[in-house]
Amino acid sequence: MNKISSVNEFVIKFANVNGSGSASANQMFAKGVFRMGIPVSPKNIFPSNIQGLPTWFEVRVTAKGYLGRREGVDISVAMNPQSYSEDTSEINEGGYLIYDSTWKREFARDDINIIGIPLTQLCVNEFSNPKLRLLFKNIVYVGALSYLLNIDKSVYINLLSEKFRGKEKLITPNVKALEMGFNYAKKNFKDFCKIKVKKINKTKGMILTNGNEASGLGCVYAGATVCAWYPITPSTSVAESFTKYCQKLRIEKKSQKNKFAIVQAEDELAAIGMAIGANWNGSRAFTATSGPGISLMSEFLGLAYFAEVPVVLFDIQRGGPSTGMPTRTQQSDILLCAYASHGDTKHIILIPSNPTECFEFSVMAFDLADRLQTPVIILSDLDIGMNDFSTKEFEWDDKYSYDRGKVLSKADLDEIDSFGRYLDVDGDGIPYRTYPGTHPEKGGFFYERFFS
Repeated sequence: MNKISSVNEFVIKFANVNGSGSASANQMFAKGVFRMGIPVSPKNIFPSNIQGLPTWFEVRVTAKGYLGRREGVDISVAMNPQSYSEDTSEINEGGYLIYDSTWKREFARDDINIIGIPLTQLCVNEFSNPKLRLLFKNIVYVGALSYLLNIDKSVYINLLSEKFRGKEKLITPNVKALEMGFNYAKKNFKDFCKIKVKKINKTKGMILTNGNEASGLGCVYAGATVCAWYPITPSTSVAESFTKYCQKLRIEKKSQKNKFAIVQAEDELAAIGMAIGANWNGSRAFTATSGPGISLMSEFLGLAYFAEVPVVLFDIQRGGPSTGMPTRTQQSDILLCAYASHGDTKHIILIPSNPTECFEFSVMAFDLADRLQTPVIILSDLDIGMNDFSTKEFEWDDKYSYDRGKVLSKADLDEIDSFGRYLDVDGDGIPYRTYPGTHPEKGGFFYERFFS
């Protein structure tokens, strides 16, 4: 039978059951290939459904560095009997189907190569805990792929050690599951697969990460200290990422007190209201949402625009707003964000194309918001936000100086006779402002004394 033969150029698709813990194993497979020096483009395809229904994870392995998906699948890891028909139909002629042969199955195609591995039976024989059997089954097929594709097994052992660092009891059984899959494939499918991964050096100076993770880290480096948010797919992980990095980088060493505030609001309107209030008080604050949240936030965006209060908003775009669409990607909010509110508004929009720009634009957004005293919106989307990209390493200059804009201190206010919050004294269209409580007599939000 014909067999697809290629090196460092193929598409592999994992078909799993939602809630089976497969996503972390599939991501680990992609990271292993990346550490072999080959760029990868993983796509987590997760319909809006409940536990037990189908989900997919597709990885394009390409030494040429392509980011987009490609038609056809070269290797299918079919772990969900409900979607067998669909999964096998996508495989290119001469491709490979890997499935759990604990339950024997006949497939309707005779032009693909079948690799049956009794994943469930192997786990039943070695592990007594039913929950762990389900999880380790995913690690077993990663081990099998390691042998079949000629990926250095130590790469995955190192990834497991990193993931479970400090939890030695979890490392040993995971490595055992990996070895089980590797050894079974080595014994039963020696030289069977002609698709191979060959170590090269195309990922030097690159990392594998997603845009929401990068945005959360960027907010920390931008000097943000307040995040007010309401959960909505696919923006939730921006706030979660910011929280994670703050817990590592924003805790006072001596007192162990938090130097940040995370507020989960009751809705999107409250979230942006809190962020605006925090910015008015001198913090760097932001919120994150998606299209439906932008609709609810429009009134407060108008307030911040006309009151000239800085605020940063991350809009991780999705298809919608109908039920069932939150896990689909779309660039649908550009006009909505550009003119959000009820007329006479033109908002600044930053549109990153990869996670590196998500990091860089996060810092830029806070500087622009403070300098121009206005909302700044970062328009990402589900694909960039929640899928890993092979992207340039983030760079940071420790000498970087934040642009806090035209803010007057108490000493500045003491030197002038009176202060007008919205007076354009130097003709650049941007008035000076103060933080509340800076001066007992001058300053404030809507200050009554204006120059004429």
